[in-house]
Amino acid sequence: MGGDSGPGVVVPGALDAAREMGLSLILVGDETMLRGELSRSDTSGLDVEVIHTTQVAEMTDKPSDVLRRKKDSSIQVACRLVKEGRADGVVSAGHSGASVACGMFVIGRVKGVLRPAFAGVLPTVKKPMVLLDVGANVDSKPEHLFQFGILGEVLARDVLGFAQPRVGLLSIGEEEGKGNSLVKETFDRLKASSLRFVGNVEGRDVFTGDVDVVVCDGFVGNVALKLSEGLASSMAKVLKRELMSSWLGKIGTFLAKGRLRSFARFVDYAEYGGAPLLGLAGIVIVCHGASNPKAISSAVKMAGRFVESGANDHIKKALDKHKGLGG
Repeated sequence: MGGDSGPGVVVPGALDAAREMGLSLILVGDETMLRGELSRSDTSGLDVEVIHTTQVAEMTDKPSDVLRRKKDSSIQVACRLVKEGRADGVVSAGHSGASVACGMFVIGRVKGVLRPAFAGVLPTVKKPMVLLDVGANVDSKPEHLFQFGILGEVLARDVLGFAQPRVGLLSIGEEEGKGNSLVKETFDRLKASSLRFVGNVEGRDVFTGDVDVVVCDGFVGNVALKLSEGLASSMAKVLKRELMSSWLGKIGTFLAKGRLRSFARFVDYAEYGGAPLLGLAGIVIVCHGASNPKAISSAVKMAGRFVESGANDHIKKALDKHKGLGG
């Protein structure tokens, strides 16, 4: 029910993903609105259930208030379905704080996970990479960052399909010993693990495609994510302005429109859908409020791949293997 466009975007996007991957859907929210959207779509051959709720987590609501006072909000009911085993994951374009709160306190964590982490899937010059944490934890300890490396490695392998993900640690220099005390101690833990740890990664190297998972605390990760999004948006605007400033530029734009479309897809968040909150007993993916149907479809497909690959079981095994390093 959340997001800028509500069911008008969520329903067609979810149906597209279900059709492509053979997923079952539970649409949670106002039944009249949801069935109205379903009536405008082809649902033949799809397994779609509608569960009616009477409340919505508004953007003005505090996450704690949603937990305590909006028991019948669509996000809390959706998370409860996962807790009860009736669903495997949740995709939401609504109130991100409420989504995180309900995920953590209704669904709960995977046994052994100290803190769930938001993972951003970002484009690079070679292939997508995982940056985490990008905002769930603004005060982290070395054992938390170490576990973020495990969570990101499983996402990169099970969902993105990288056979042996390379894990790096975001720092102010490539050399061992660079960074603050948090980074230095995390470095030692990652180095001692069985992860394919490639060492420190500077900010300028994040988008080279030479590392598949970059670990950082949520404060740094959120700044890096927002800076990257802002830079991509600004570059696109500058490029358009320069290309349209002369007749020669306009002709060049016409001739290169195919390549420009490829560039637009490269920087489009809709290609990756949303940010998964890793470490929960069921996957929760939080999408942009301005998500279009394509973004919702990408997020639902990501959730489907996460569940079908058995990613949470792999997280549990990796945590057990590294008990002495990750808390």
